Formats: sequence, C-alpha cells, structure tokens
Amino acid sequence: MKILQIINSLATGGAEKLILDTIPLYVQQGIQVDVLLLWDNDCMFTNELQKLNCSKIYILKKSSNYKDIYQLSHVFKIAKILKNYDLAHVHLFPAQYFVVFANILNGNSCKLLFTEHNTTNKRIQSKFFKPIERFIYKRYAKLICISDEIKGIYSEYLKNQKEKLIVIQNGVSIETIINAKPYDKVVLNTNCVKSDVFLLQVAAFRPQKDQITLIKSMKYLPHNYKLFLVGDGVNKKMCEDYVIHENLNNKVYFLGQRADIPRLLKSVDIVVLSSHYEGLSLSSIEGMSSGVPFVASEVPGLKEIVEHHGVLFKEGDEQDLADKINQLMLDKTYYLKMATSCLERAKQFDIKNMIAKHIALYKKIYEA
Repeated sequence: MKILQIINSLATGGAEKLILDTIPLYVQQGIQVDVLLLWDNDCMFTNELQKLNCSKIYILKKSSNYKDIYQLSHVFKIAKILKNYDLAHVHLFPAQYFVVFANILNGNSCKLLFTEHNTTNKRIQSKFFKPIERFIYKRYAKLICISDEIKGIYSEYLKNQKEKLIVIQNGVSIETIINAKPYDKVVLNTNCVKSDVFLLQVAAFRPQKDQITLIKSMKYLPHNYKLFLVGDGVNKKMCEDYVIHENLNNKVYFLGQRADIPRLLKSVDIVVLSSHYEGLSLSSIEGMSSGVPFVASEVPGLKEIVEHHGVLFKEGDEQDLADKINQLMLDKTYYLKMATSCLERAKQFDIKNMIAKHIALYKKIYEA
C-alpha cells in the first residue's frame, strides 16, 4: 500500500505541522507515506521533514510567491505522480480540487480521502460554489472531520454524502512537549528578567488568528508582562507596525518561525490562542500540554476543546483577555488548577491514537 499525502505547502500552519509530525510515525508502523507539495519557498517544516529522510517529497513549484499554489498546471503534474500511488490523503484548498481533476485524468485509478480542518471557509458560504463542492467531495472515498462540530456542519452541507463522513481528531506528541527542556527567560530576550510574566502565542499571522487582539491586551497588563509571538504570514507587518505605533516594543516580541516549539511552550507562564475560528487546533492542544494555563477565544473549534479545562475570553475583546490573564497570575491556586486541568485534557489527543485510526482507515479503503 503506497500512500501520498498532498497539501498546498509546508508553510506555518496546523495542518502543515501535522504532516511533519505524522510522516515519521507512519513509517515506523511500516506504512510507506510520501508527500506532495504544490509550492515551497525553503519552508521550515519542509526542511525539517527533509532532514528526517523518511519519505519522498515532491515539490511542484519553488518560488517566493505563495499564490503559485493556484497554478492550474499543477493538475497535470499531480496526475503524473498520483498514478504511482494506491491512495492519496489530501489536505486544504486548492489541493482538494486539483487532486480530483488529476485523478480523473488518470481514470480515477487512485483512491482519495480528504481531511477537513476548519469549521468554515469562503466556499461553503457561497451558493456559486455549492454544486462544484458537491462534485468535488463526491470523488473522495471518505471525508475525515477533525471534530464532531465539523461533521455536523458537513452533514448538513453534503446531505447526500453523509455516509462518507468520519471523525478522527487531530493529535500532537504530548510526550515530546512534556519532556521538553525549558529555556531560561533571559535566553528568549536579554531585556527580560526572571520575574517577568511570559505569554506565548504560536500561530501563522493570518486574519483568522487575530494576533492583534492579544497585542492590544498588553496595554491593560502590567509592565512586567511580556508577549512572544511565533509565526509568519500576511498580517505580521500590520502587527509589527501597531506595536511600534503604540510603543509596545518593550512588551511584545516577534520570534518568527521556530523549530523549537516544545521548549518555548515549556518556558512561558501562559499560552494564548486568540482566533476567530478553528477546526481542531493543534496549537491549542500543544498549548494545553505545556503544563501552564491555556487561554483561548470563545469561538468554534476552541470552545469545544478548552471549555471546563482552560480559560476562555470573549472573541476580539482585549480587555476581557487581559482580565483573564491577570486573574490567573494573581490567584496561584486557580493558576495551578487550570494548568493541571489543561494537561489532562491534552492527553486525550495524543498523536498515537490518531495515527492508529488513520492507518486502520487507509487499510479499509485500500482493501475495499
């Protein structure tokens, strides 16, 4: 059984990180899994996967322009590669569309499955796309929903294809994070001291992730509270400009893309994720694995994971976020209770459980 994982790129993101983390684990289980990327620009996750030397990595386009993922010529390139595999596991749009048309060119010789990572997107909200979407989804043997909420949404959206929907929750390597060695605070920034309170958000700088609300919350927190933002993306420059304009340079620090996320998570006092929506956020599970409290916006894809375990704040409300952070640091009993509860919740999403379910599904589809 030869399997090909197909995704737009391995730029920063939850689905992209999932590819990096899972490929070696499939190989350990004796399953050959290779990777096809529509685009790459020396991305950190791509480099990390290449270092592992555990699978073939096909890159259709190398350039500095991320929009090159949308080149229609990718369909023909995918078709040439796809015919050598028994099963393709696809993630994200436009790879979701391109693979279907590539497989049609090959006489539908490869069995397809797709993972839906988010609760919403522009296409699902468009009447124009609805018939196109139904055509595309019909070509997949299974649609993996990473949460019950996503399954509910797509059961309504794809009323005649409900039998294809299956829930397999994403997972993270809990053990890796628990065993990570923290940095001394001065290592993260020489302007900081041990008594400073460190906050961390790990997320691509996309509108969805709403870093600006977290940055604004720093205006309501004491001077010794320091925010570290990991990631890159289209909204980063806007956030950097805001920090300069509001004179928050001594409170907000941009770390860029990092390969040492487990160590960073273990080095801070609170982990935050301020998003407008999520699917099943790997960043939230990683944050909850860190042994410190996790604070998140009360939105779909986060509320289901965090409620009754971590701390939720009103979406887009920087004052409420600041109040929730301050409450944690002023009440040590509450702080420890939230930290313990978050870790116990995270253990339910260990990546080993996800791998076992994926492999069982691969075998079932392959043998059908």
